[in-house]
Amino acid sequence: MPGLVLQPAEPRDLAAIRAILLELELPAGDLGAANQHFLVAREGGALVGCVGLEVHGSAALLRSLAVVPDRQGAGVGRALYLRALDEARARGVTALYLLTTTAERYFARDGFQAIGRDRVPAAVRTSAEFGSLCPASAACMWKPI
Repeated sequence: MPGLVLQPAEPRDLAAIRAILLELELPAGDLGAANQHFLVAREGGALVGCVGLEVHGSAALLRSLAVVPDRQGAGVGRALYLRALDEARARGVTALYLLTTTAERYFARDGFQAIGRDRVPAAVRTSAEFGSLCPASAACMWKPI
C-alpha cells in the first residue's frame, strides 16, 4: 500500500495506541509493560493502526490488532499482522496465542485454532489480558509459527 509505513512503536506512540484501542473497545489497561512490543502503521504521519506482541519465552500473546475505522478493510490490519508474525519469529516465538470477542473467524482463516485456556502456557495465562482484561467469554486461539 503506497504511503503506509510499518514500524516499531516508540514510547510517544502509547497515547495514540491507547486512544485507538479505547475507540474500538479493546483492552488498554496494561499498555507499556516491558514484554510488550508494538508495531504501528502510519499514513502521512498519522497513526492508523497497531498490533502488539507480548512475549513469554517461545510463546507470545498476539494482541491489540486495531485499525482506525476509516482505514478498516484497506489491508492495514493484514499488513500489521504479517509484520507481527515476522517479528515473533525473529524473537524466537514458536506459538502465538490470542483472545478475541470479535475476530474469531478472521484468525481462523489464517490457521488459528480454538484452544482451552487451561492449555495455554502458564506464562501467557499470567498476562493481564488473560487475568482480567478480556472477558471469560472471549475465544482463546493459538497457532504454531
